[in-house]
Amino acid sequence: MSTTSPTDTQSQRALQVAQRVHAIEPFRVMEMVKAAGEMKRGGIDVISMSVGEPDFTAPDIVAHAAMEAIKGGLTQYTDSLGLRELREAISGHYATHHGLDIDPRRIVVTAGASAGLLLACAALVAEGDQVLMPDPCYPCNRHFVSAFGGRPVLVPADSGDRYQLSAAHVAANWNARTRGVLVASPSNPTGTSMTPEQLRDMLAAVRARGGFAIIDEIYQGLSYDHKPVSALAFDPSVITVNSFSKYFSMTGWRLGWLVVPDALVPTFEKLAQNLFICAPTVAQQAALACFTPEALAIYEERRREFQRRRDFLVPALRELGFQVPVMPDGAFYVYADMSALPHADAGDSTAFAWSVLRDAHVAIVPGDDFGFAAPGRHVRFSYATRLERIEEAVGRLARILAA
Repeated sequence: MSTTSPTDTQSQRALQVAQRVHAIEPFRVMEMVKAAGEMKRGGIDVISMSVGEPDFTAPDIVAHAAMEAIKGGLTQYTDSLGLRELREAISGHYATHHGLDIDPRRIVVTAGASAGLLLACAALVAEGDQVLMPDPCYPCNRHFVSAFGGRPVLVPADSGDRYQLSAAHVAANWNARTRGVLVASPSNPTGTSMTPEQLRDMLAAVRARGGFAIIDEIYQGLSYDHKPVSALAFDPSVITVNSFSKYFSMTGWRLGWLVVPDALVPTFEKLAQNLFICAPTVAQQAALACFTPEALAIYEERRREFQRRRDFLVPALRELGFQVPVMPDGAFYVYADMSALPHADAGDSTAFAWSVLRDAHVAIVPGDDFGFAAPGRHVRFSYATRLERIEEAVGRLARILAA
């Protein structure tokens, strides 16, 4: 005889999660972060090269603008599309840095780039729609698609394609269920950008098939070897996603923006009204100071500092035996092939990352989070930490690899 009461059965049914949730995998990097945190609390000196968060925080001028907004009572809801003055400032930034004339009406300020991606997928992805993206890629991007019943299709992209989606990939993988593409340039985890020609041709291939393109440009301010090119320069129908978290060093402020086609502004406004009301008002007021000459000078010095770190780390990793076939030209990541290393776990990136944490007290990220194309051969290093700490981390790695 069953001991389960009708009330218990009803409760279990009521708490049954939606089927689409099962398509969303845990973010494994956070397990590494948690373990590293426990080691630090135990008095162990752990060097973090795992989380993609700048070690820089908002400059004083930005923090002061936030405090002044609070003191002045500028803390109530803004328009769902964002503070008008901020949208105009973002528009001016596109004009100054990209030579693009973007109507402020097309700019949607969001609660971080994550909220922007959620809005974009809510607007464009229907149940069963397939969305192409490169493998490797940021795991949450495919989970945003899954959250709305879509099916992310990861297309293996190698160093010859700069680990990015190409026009040839689009042509080879597009079918009757394909609705669009979601790509990031520069990319997490590879730190590589699409070349202007690659971006132009890929967008043309999508447009020829009547699809949408969502382009994540949140790391574009952190470009090192060339002037960044926005997808908006090639196709005004694309949706671009950007953020104040990376270049502008405002991770916890939760502020980002979208640029959307004019015809879709009412759709995004309706969704934003219902899902978020508006982005954090104090963060929006503070972000106005990001575009002052004083703040921009600070951000540019920080960008140069990230480049200095990259220019040390990539050759150092290659010297240790890691393979980095494409120099990462943006963001603050190196996606390194570790399969040729003289180490017992050289074929298992998860086991290797845990052994590095245990034996070298350096936190890195295995490739498992980022897709299915040879993740066991790859680990991701974040150089969003001080150069002297990166130098120490390389020394520790050298010691365990020589053991």
